[in-house]
Amino acid sequence: MSLLVYLDYAGIALFAATGALAASRKQLDLIGFLFFAMVTGTGGGTVRDIVLGRVPVFWVLNPAYILVCCIVGVIVFFTAHLLESRYRLLIWLDAIGLAAYCVIGAAKGLAATGSPTIAIVTGTLTATFGGILRDLMANEPSVLLRPEIYVTAALIGASVFTLANALGMQLYLASACGVVAAFAVRGGALWFGWTFPTYRHKPGRHPDDVMSPKSAHRFWDKRHA
Repeated sequence: MSLLVYLDYAGIALFAATGALAASRKQLDLIGFLFFAMVTGTGGGTVRDIVLGRVPVFWVLNPAYILVCCIVGVIVFFTAHLLESRYRLLIWLDAIGLAAYCVIGAAKGLAATGSPTIAIVTGTLTATFGGILRDLMANEPSVLLRPEIYVTAALIGASVFTLANALGMQLYLASACGVVAAFAVRGGALWFGWTFPTYRHKPGRHPDDVMSPKSAHRFWDKRHA
């Protein structure tokens, strides 16, 4: 179990760093850095524990997770200006955190329910929700709306770990397989620009156009023509 604990702390620290880097891009104060670091670092695990019915959630039972986020936030506050490209570091740290956190999320889901399906779902949620919250708070383009592969990388990592565990692999081997698979997919998407085919048909109309009085009248006239 010590390996999973290390992965847990590593994932939280890496996601906390991405949250603090997002705060640096918005030129926030130290409290803003700490808030972004804590929400990003613990967001995915909090959703996982709520879904599994494990309350109080993990950082309430063990405040050391909050301390890790705060330490990372303070370090980034005093060092972020030294980086040439904070956004590039953010997305690569996010990729490493995603790889670690999809495995720990899958392991906790598997331990709580014994269901491989739930393990894959909780692994994916744990690895992606913190990044989604970070982008929403920072008013950055959400990882869900960017073309490169993101959620799929977490899904693959959690699936590989779950399959390896079902095949009877030792914990460290199963964890390594999951981490490597997730990082390979996410890293390849960042490095080579891998994407899935997108919807190419006519896009949806803007809500303001649909809800305008003229649009409503035209719709009513067509219905009663």
